[in-house]
Amino acid sequence: MQSNTCHPNAPHEKLKTPDWYISSLMLDRALDAILRRVKKFDRKHDIPYLAGYSQDGKTIYIDRHLPNSFIFRGRTVEVDRFLILHEEVEKTLIDQLGLHYLHAHQIATRAEEAAVHAQRITWKAYDRFMQKYVKRIGDERLTKVPDDLDLKPYRDYHDYDLLRRMEQHLARDAVPAGVKKAELQSYAAAFREEQRVSKQHVTADDAVRSTRKRTATMKKTVKRVRQGT
Repeated sequence: MQSNTCHPNAPHEKLKTPDWYISSLMLDRALDAILRRVKKFDRKHDIPYLAGYSQDGKTIYIDRHLPNSFIFRGRTVEVDRFLILHEEVEKTLIDQLGLHYLHAHQIATRAEEAAVHAQRITWKAYDRFMQKYVKRIGDERLTKVPDDLDLKPYRDYHDYDLLRRMEQHLARDAVPAGVKKAELQSYAAAFREEQRVSKQHVTADDAVRSTRKRTATMKKTVKRVRQGT
């Protein structure tokens, strides 16, 4: 993928419509601008949910087993540019605006979808292709995870099982493995505490409901007794 050159379908010439109009050509130019700003691109690791980014945002990761392209209506569609767009938008929204991952992910997905449509590709076909290669918990292919992978998306998504599996399969030769393991352990502790508090709330709610039910039953019994007398 050439990320340092302008897309062949988006030459730098004046558009016939105002720049602020919704335009597939303008969106394609914007995507090219984002691609040129990517500092490092990595396709050598296993990445849960296909793509991610380093903690410092300087590296965009795409899963090593995901094909570079797929065929749509006789056309070869390269997919890296769409995934890079998603990850760059998502990471920027989280780091610069402090958005929760789930909110940033929604916006990034809309941008990705718009870019796909701008290339006259249906989202259904694109997503169907992607879903065939998604690595989830229990997937034996999840064995080579980069140590600087940003875990915030998985933490905010509350995917505790996936985090534990990633801990087991971090790249053995990476220098900051100890740091990453400590981070994962910290997340695990936070999850356990959250689950403990949640269970306490459930128990308290159950107690309140039980008390209300007993009170209602007692009131009905008293009412029947009074009516009988």
